[in-house]
This record gives sequence, C-alpha cells and structure tokens, in this order.
Amino acid sequence: MRKFIIDTDTASDDAVALIMAHHWPDVEVLAVTIVNGNVPVEQGVKNALYTLDVCNASIPVYVGCNKPILREASYADWFHGKDGMGNMFYPEPKSKPQLTHAIDAIIETIKKYPGEITLVTLGPLTNIAAALLKAPEIAPLVQRCVIMGGAANTVGNVTPAAEYNIWVDPEAAKIVFHSGMAMEMVGWELSRHDAALTAAEVETIRNFGTERAHLAMDCNKTALEVSMKMQGAVGLTLADPVAIAVALDPNIITRQGKYFVDVEINSELTRGATVVDELGVLNKQPNINVVWEINVPKWKEILYRCLR
Repeated sequence: MRKFIIDTDTASDDAVALIMAHHWPDVEVLAVTIVNGNVPVEQGVKNALYTLDVCNASIPVYVGCNKPILREASYADWFHGKDGMGNMFYPEPKSKPQLTHAIDAIIETIKKYPGEITLVTLGPLTNIAAALLKAPEIAPLVQRCVIMGGAANTVGNVTPAAEYNIWVDPEAAKIVFHSGMAMEMVGWELSRHDAALTAAEVETIRNFGTERAHLAMDCNKTALEVSMKMQGAVGLTLADPVAIAVALDPNIITRQGKYFVDVEINSELTRGATVVDELGVLNKQPNINVVWEINVPKWKEILYRCLR
C-alpha cells in the first residue's frame, strides 16, 4: 500500500479529492491535515470529517495553521459557498479531530516512514512550510510531493497572474518550492476546458446513486455556477481531484518536465505568480516537475471509478 498524507483546506473540490483517495485500492491515507484557506480552518476540519464519515473512513484528521505565515486570511466562500460545501450546510460530523497539531503530525509521519510518503497538498502551503521550517530534515524523506497549486505560465484564477492556493500564502509557497523536496506542480489550468465536467457528465455521476457521488456533485453546486459565470468555464472544474488523480495514477500525465520555478512575493500586481523558467534562461537548477498536460479521458475514468 502506498502511504499518503493529504493537506487540505477542505471545501467542495477538496471533498471530492478525499473521497477519491480513500477509494483507491493501493493507497492508505495515514493523515488528513487541515490548513486555513478556502474556509477558516475550523470549517475545513468539519468538512473533512463529514466527508470521511460519508466514506465510512477512520482516517485521523489534524488541525493546522489558522492563517497564512505573514498575510491576512483571504477566504473563497464566494466560490465554494459560505460553508465551503456549496451552501449545503451538512450536519455536524460524528468524529472529532486529533489533539496533535497538523505540523507535528506531518513531521512525525514523514519521519516514521522515510522515503515512503506521498504528500498531496490541496490548499495553501502554510502547514507544509511551517513543518519544513521546524524540521527541514524531512524534505529529502518525502518520496513525492504533489502540489495542487499555481498556474504554469498561464492565467490565474484569483488574479490575472496567480492561482488561489499560492496567492493566499505566497511566502509559504516560496519556502516549499525551495525546500528540495521531490515536487510536482499540478496547476489549476489542468482542470479547465475539456477536463471540466459537462452537464451530461455531472448527471452520469449523479446516476451512480452512491452517497459519495451525490455528495461530490451537490457540494460543488456553487463552484459550478461561479466558474461558468465568472471564469467562462464550460462545466465543473475540479482542480483538487485532478491533482489527486495525478498522485493516484501518474500515467495520466502526458507532458511534464523539470524546471526552475519561483513564486512572486513582493509585487501586489503579480503576488503568488508561479514563474516557470520554461526555456532555462535563468540558468538555475530545476526544482519542480511541472505537469503541463494530462490524459483527460483517463482522469475522468479515475473520478468515475472512485465515485461509483
């Protein structure tokens, strides 16, 4: 069994990613760590616990950082709904979070399984940066770090230049990007265009009739509306599930490459931009494997398989 830690600011698409990871046959999720991002960390904890309840999963959930390293919190309730779950306002979860802080859980788990952990980040990188600052020795112990974040030399989704997760805490992203971990950047653009779910595909998933399929589509209602009205999306874009799909099955990647990637932290105009040195003009050591393209039919097959 492959061992995963999932760090998430649990809102609607994060919930789908958690469902997918739990229902993948050769993956064991050892910990779900919650970070402030789409919603306040307390709401992210509730959303994660409720989602895991629906999956009948007994995965430990840990409460993490409640604000970015240096910035004020900037929530995405305008996109995911006031509760982060499409304004569905699900009941209180049956389970409770662990008492250990998420940062310590991340460090302890990586040290317990050196060279075995796949770390998947679905939110701002605050928890991961804090863990690296506290215990920099964990960086080479991570087998694979799959980051849902950034926009590889393309348009952002919260500003013209930046993707939300990186924009919220760009200082944390910069720390992580320069940590030396074996990282893969799965930008938000991979969930756009033909990777988005059409109305017919959403209906197909609903017709699976499982509780997790209904949760996945219901909690993304506001995300679908906003992405189509404000971002010109052709359907439901699911950035976090695409990143989890890459983590679950790297064979869906059709084009990738290792480049020097840096994060802008000084300019307000381009705050959080992920600058990929695609042509190597800076002559700097590549630090991140950038995923440029995925096999879209395979990504959707993985999603269907996990929600049936």
